[in-house]
Amino acid sequence: MSQALSAVQRTPQRTPLYDRHLAANAKIVDFAGWEMPIHYGSQLEEHHQVRTDAGMFDVSHMVVLDLTGAGVTAFLRHLLANDVARTQTPGKALYSCLLNERGGVIDDLIVYFMNDSWYRMVVNAATRDKDLAWITAQAISANKKGSGVEIRERDDLAMIAVQGPNARDKAHAALGATLDPARELRPFFAIECGEWYVARTGYTGEDGYEIMVPAEQAGATWDALLAAGVHPIGLGARDTLRLEAGMNLYGQDMNEDISPLEAGLGWTVAFEPQERDFIGRAALEKQRADGPAFRLVGLILEDRGVLRAHQRVVTGQGEGEITSGSFSPTLGKSIALARVPATTQDRCQVEIRGKQLAARIVKYPFARNGKACTE
Repeated sequence: MSQALSAVQRTPQRTPLYDRHLAANAKIVDFAGWEMPIHYGSQLEEHHQVRTDAGMFDVSHMVVLDLTGAGVTAFLRHLLANDVARTQTPGKALYSCLLNERGGVIDDLIVYFMNDSWYRMVVNAATRDKDLAWITAQAISANKKGSGVEIRERDDLAMIAVQGPNARDKAHAALGATLDPARELRPFFAIECGEWYVARTGYTGEDGYEIMVPAEQAGATWDALLAAGVHPIGLGARDTLRLEAGMNLYGQDMNEDISPLEAGLGWTVAFEPQERDFIGRAALEKQRADGPAFRLVGLILEDRGVLRAHQRVVTGQGEGEITSGSFSPTLGKSIALARVPATTQDRCQVEIRGKQLAARIVKYPFARNGKACTE
């Protein structure tokens, strides 16, 4: 690698909305090489804004890929643990893991069916390089067998997520007729609205849209939403919202050494039909037959303190580890996701600053659709 290339890679990247973030007094932090807003003054208020009304996130740093070609369906049925054959309705979205041969998670993603020769995929910003390298290598291998798959990174698109119980109403009020085709959109579907691609998906446990727009239209779209009372929300609140919603974060709750079966994502693995040979299948089938050694659970701390990632969890069946933890603004308690021995029962201890504090094991999500899901 040349020194010049290294210098380019170290240069922080900015989304088309960077100046809007500064104008809104955002605190900017580095996130996977991007200068992104962590909050605009109060992470707590931003969290409640999304749970009770509507907020918007700049998620333009995420990676949008278009995969095309006559053999693209067969290619994705091999590449992904979930089965894109389930998405043969235009706009249908599918959540899936991208696995290595050991069944470990390279990344989690959403893929949208556009038509028989076109899928749109959204992957995480922090894993962009390794995802592209892996997908490209698999495509090269498939193309040698005649698949004819092409991959195009859509860095000409920006993406704004509008989330909250009033998000859709406010988005329609702000964006007018352009958004009209999305009005009857079902959850986990997407639709083309002129140059926009609008998905009824999200990462907060609330209703809303993820809107992909041409990068040059991102500023005007943001301004219109702001004028309609949709508040900007930073990455800090995005993390507490997704934790309350029980959604995994790549790099914390799963990684290349953790399988979907150990990360609470067994529901995203399509073992049927049996003849579908996806990457990682043999390893997952063995793990399923043996029984995973660990499982992901929710924790609520019963003593005073804050649960954080990597804290040690002590159970009667052995030790585990917190993978994500924080104070829950909706519950008013400290909550966490933790990987614990599969036979763990209903209580455990969490080691915080040398003390073992009592915690209760609960089903997650902790909160969704504006309400607490557990006491």
